[in-house]
Amino acid sequence: FAKEVMLAAGVPTAAELTEVRAPCVVKADGLAAGKGVWVCRTRSEADEAWRRARSLGDRVVVEELLEGEEVSLFALCDGSDALPLAPAQDFKRLRDGDEGPNTGGMGSYSPVPSVGPEEVDELVDAVHRPVLRELAERGTPFQGLLYAGLMLTEEGPRALEFNCRFGDPETQAILPRLDGDLLRALAAAAAGSLGEVELPASPEAAVTVVLASRGYPDEPETGIEIRGIADAEAAGAVVFHAGTALRGETLVSAGGRVLNVTATGSTAAVARERAYAAVERIEFPGAHYRRDIAAGAVNVHA
Repeated sequence: FAKEVMLAAGVPTAAELTEVRAPCVVKADGLAAGKGVWVCRTRSEADEAWRRARSLGDRVVVEELLEGEEVSLFALCDGSDALPLAPAQDFKRLRDGDEGPNTGGMGSYSPVPSVGPEEVDELVDAVHRPVLRELAERGTPFQGLLYAGLMLTEEGPRALEFNCRFGDPETQAILPRLDGDLLRALAAAAAGSLGEVELPASPEAAVTVVLASRGYPDEPETGIEIRGIADAEAAGAVVFHAGTALRGETLVSAGGRVLNVTATGSTAAVARERAYAAVERIEFPGAHYRRDIAAGAVNVHA
């Protein structure tokens, strides 16, 4: 979705800057495999980000740096209305403590303690539904999955990005919590009649930890043998394959973010413990993963 559509719909978003000045966010305007955004707090970081963004395309966008809590909110849309799914939080930076370069996402968890049902309704009213109205008025009604990446600032929510697909790795933490019939809801959205369809979420929590190849995000190592998937799943996790391949009968890495290990539990603490216990059973030489996924949610409930 073009920023012009968001502005026309009155959706609050980051202000675009006319020059590169820190602090700022530098974005490549185009497809970048989830790696086209740089958060810059110094001029040298901004200059390097500009150079790298230009290597991905002709147009580069520079925006103000927003501070706050990030939340991902998916909604099924039938052309006129939106049915929100449970919110999730993604961990974009490569290393613990939100250090290192931006990535496509190193892990996620759901639910988000600070975003309950009332807050979800407010966010959908402020972000998703205005965009749907604007697109319908333009004669291009949207039916499908609208994914909004949001920053909850002190001045209110701001839309960081829109995508018309299920977002990764948040999806791996959201779908295991669904209690309703997802297929029925998808069919209703496609038919333009969500109507009374509901997709309630389980009270359980879900935590997803991403295992990435050595060298990710710049030059990920591939072809590395992976073992222990069955052991991880026996520990109570679901292992989603994101960048793997079979070499004969041997499972090997074939991308940057290779595996998504998801576990559920009665609380975020339980889900987190199970996810990391499963990760420890996977043999993947050189693999890197964050060790602080959902740590904040656990502390909130402590």
